[in-house]
Order: sequence, then structure tokens, then C-alpha cells
Amino acid sequence: MIATDIRRENYPLYSGFGTAFSEVRDFLFRIQEEKEASPNFPWGRWEWMFSLPYLETNRLDQIGIWRAEKRIVGVATYESRFGDTYFCLDPEFSFLQKEMLDYSIEKMSGPKGPHILIPDGDPGFQELARAQGLVPTEWKEHIAVFDINEPISYTLPAGFSILHLSECFDLCEYNRVLHHGFNHPGEESNDRDTILSRLASLSGPDVRLELNTAVISPEGHFVSYCGMWHKPGAKYCLVEPVATDPAFRNMGLGKAAVLEGIRQCGLSGAVRAFVGSDQTFYYRIGFRPHCSETFWEKPNTLE
Repeated sequence: MIATDIRRENYPLYSGFGTAFSEVRDFLFRIQEEKEASPNFPWGRWEWMFSLPYLETNRLDQIGIWRAEKRIVGVATYESRFGDTYFCLDPEFSFLQKEMLDYSIEKMSGPKGPHILIPDGDPGFQELARAQGLVPTEWKEHIAVFDINEPISYTLPAGFSILHLSECFDLCEYNRVLHHGFNHPGEESNDRDTILSRLASLSGPDVRLELNTAVISPEGHFVSYCGMWHKPGAKYCLVEPVATDPAFRNMGLGKAAVLEGIRQCGLSGAVRAFVGSDQTFYYRIGFRPHCSETFWEKPNTLE
């Protein structure tokens, strides 16, 4: 029987990996493991969000949390930028959709109004959004999935090799591959603040360095990288982030990094890997489309 004692509260106004963070993370982990719910915002995305310097920590108390008795059953959150709203909901409590939608429109709208992600495969939720005057936009998020049901193999060009961050925890090389891999201009900076921010991104309570994979060039540099989020024994893992130095693309290095990360998660119990992307790159290495969601807005906010 579904508990009827439902109450809403707000996330506390502080960042960090404290009790509130852990409660939401555990909720996201539970609904994915038990019901494969909220694939757009798995627990790894929540932890990655708190690991980066871009998070608007001054708006954390706008995140809404719904509890049945003492158990979290729903969360309305943003990621790094306040104004984009994501819903994470235990399917048994789908009747909370309207309340969560109303709260998000009132409390989580950005300067241009509400910008709320609604699953494309949930017509009931879409009708609730339309009844509130929201309309779908061209902005979407896509989820792809990789079924880990057979041995994983890949090849590397001569002179290149694979290692895990547990074997070589080099923050300057980690910074280098992410800087170039995400197409930032110029040379990377290894100043103190930059390196500390990279360290913070690898300091979450569930980071497993043995899963995070780098491809090493013959000159000894990290030239491709894949981060993975997986708890030992869990059925699902998340790919995030993936980056390849532009000078080393189209050589199979990104494929090797991702497949090695997935392989390691498979050895640790994972049966499926998710990635928030619809890039052809992922489909060509074995992922397939899983689901999509669309941002909805008020008509007068559309440009």
C-alpha cells in the first residue's frame, strides 16, 4: 500500500557530500535499480553535479523533495544552471506529477520562465504540462543504453595503451585531456584553482578510480578519457564524461576508453550502461536509443 503521509521539503542551502546529498543519491540509486526509473537523472549524474565548480549553490534550497513517511519518493532539481528542471519520481507515486509540476513552475523558473523536462513517452505528464500552459520546445535530452551481455573487445593503434586512474592519478594529464577533449581554446592551465577543481571532480564519495579509463599516447599523454559511475554489484552504470583530444580523434581511442570502462563495470556486476547522448559515436560502438525527453516552456518565453 502506498503511504498517504506525503510531505514536501526543500534541499538545504549548502553544497557538499552531506546527509541530504546522500539521501537523494540513495533515492536515485534505488529507483533505478528497482524500477529502471528516471534514466535521465541517475545517481551518478547527481554526484557529478556536486563534483563540478559550475553548480549554482546559492539556489540549492529551491530543489524540492517529496517524502512518503521518511522515504524520499520524488525530487525536482536543476543540474548546474538554475532554471532547467528535472523530475525524478518513484513510479508508484506518479500521482505527485501535478504537484511537482506546480511547484517547479512557481519556485524553479528561470528569468525566462519555466523550462521543464518532460518524458516523451509519458502522455499523461505531457497533458498536465499542457494544462499549465506549457508547450514543447526543440530542446531535448536523449538517453542511450548499452547491453552488457557478451564479451567486450576493442583494439588500439600501435604505441597506445590503456590505464585506469587508480594506476596513474595524474591531475595535470586529466586536466589536459578534458581541456582539449571539450574543445576549449588554447593550452590548458595547470594553476592551483584549476587543478583543485579537477581534484574535486574526482573526490565524490562513490568515485571508483579503477573504472575511470584513459588512453595514453606513445608520448605518455592522456589523449582520450572515459569516466564511469557504478556501485559494486549494481545492475546499471553511467558513462560520464567522455573526451578525446581533437588531434587524436577518428583513431578508435574514444571507443576503446568507453568500452574498457563498460567492461570494468560489467566485471563489477553491471548489465547495462547508460549515457546521456544521441551522438552517432555511441551508436557505432554498440549503444542504442533508449528514451528521450523534451523541455517544455511557456509560449511567451519562446524566441
